[in-house]
Amino acid sequence: MIDLNLHHKEYLAVSKNYHEIYNTTSVKEEEQKWKEALQRVVLYLILSEYDNEQSDMLARIKTDTNLSKLPYYQNVLMCFDTAELLNWSILKKVYSQHLKSADGEPSSPLDKEENWDVLQMRVVEHNIRVLAKYYTRISMQHFADLLHLDSKEAEKRLCEQVVKSTVTAKIDRLDGIICSRNRRIPSRS
Repeated sequence: MIDLNLHHKEYLAVSKNYHEIYNTTSVKEEEQKWKEALQRVVLYLILSEYDNEQSDMLARIKTDTNLSKLPYYQNVLMCFDTAELLNWSILKKVYSQHLKSADGEPSSPLDKEENWDVLQMRVVEHNIRVLAKYYTRISMQHFADLLHLDSKEAEKRLCEQVVKSTVTAKIDRLDGIICSRNRRIPSRS
């Protein structure tokens, strides 16, 4: 199943598969095995697209007591759980040597350069959600600067998030302003 899900780039499903492996008794008994499984749970979880299911799993994994024995994985997971902007270049610099596999260890998902590109996209998506949460009006140029992207790329990424209903926003191209609003849950009468 893992290979099939990897082939289709369904990272949340891969994370769930490794979580099932992590929860087996034989893996829990050997420290090296559960560490490897939990590392993969975290890595594939942060590579997966944001939705309610991913957010729920992130909250559950973050409370796992064994995660404290893997500080770099715990920290990178917390980065995606906080409502703060992430700087991609700093994130990559700090975590790249720790999240890639060392010689003699099984390969890490982040040994592949394409997965670093996916992770960079997830950082941008996270930052868009954070900006939508804190700004109701922001200039397109400032928005792009905060995302460390050019204006066209920032607009493209924002539009992708609006289409996925992750954020609610409108772009006034003439004035170069993005207006976002928090989604309101309709009240029942």
